[in-house]
Amino acid sequence: MREIDELVNVDGPAWPELQEMLGASPVPVQVLPADVDEGRRSLLQMQVSVRSVLGALALNTGGLLVDNGWVRVFGGGSVPDGGLPSLAQINRFPSDFDPGWHPATGLVVGHDVVGGVFALNGGDPSAAGRPGAPGQMTYFAPDTLEWEAMEMGHSVWVSWLLSGQLETFYDGLRWPGWREEAAALTFSQGISVYPFLWSEEAHDDLAATSRRAVPMREVIGVAADFARQTGPADPGFLGDV
Repeated sequence: MREIDELVNVDGPAWPELQEMLGASPVPVQVLPADVDEGRRSLLQMQVSVRSVLGALALNTGGLLVDNGWVRVFGGGSVPDGGLPSLAQINRFPSDFDPGWHPATGLVVGHDVVGGVFALNGGDPSAAGRPGAPGQMTYFAPDTLEWEAMEMGHSVWVSWLLSGQLETFYDGLRWPGWREEAAALTFSQGISVYPFLWSEEAHDDLAATSRRAVPMREVIGVAADFARQTGPADPGFLGDV
């Protein structure tokens, strides 16, 4: 076990380089203010240092709102200020450090406003019903209710989010006016789409669907419930992610 000072006081922290990436991104990004105590709690339980992008986000940010808030990347959390929950809260870390505790199926590191979930694989993805290699990113797609391997680690994933490639990734999941609808949400809201994104009607004509702002836990919960009922495996996350 490494103590918190060993994780924070390191040579070559990732934050300065990450700041440059954020400033140079062609995608609109909002960096939320961090809850330092919550960030340190996250670092300690994950046992990652601030040399990593994951650690840098946890200690130095309350999370990121990417592409007008369409994607939310979890960091140290800023809930007291009405911001995003922390990595510790979203993954339900123990209140006190527990060296024997690990996320059962992988670490949730972000989500999008239509119910997609980004997670970092644990040590045995196949046992958790996840594709891809240990330590690589996966995406729970709300239009198929299945996990997809992203074939990249967390730091590359963050670079990819900031690179301007989201338009291609979300082809078929965005409609005319999505940017304004996403930007109008509070941090605790998502967009409910009906007929559901995994329905034939939504696949045929997404622009004709009905959409409204609802609590994010409702968007995630509905997708998770349907995946458990109809999908090949339990999605492996809670409805209030």
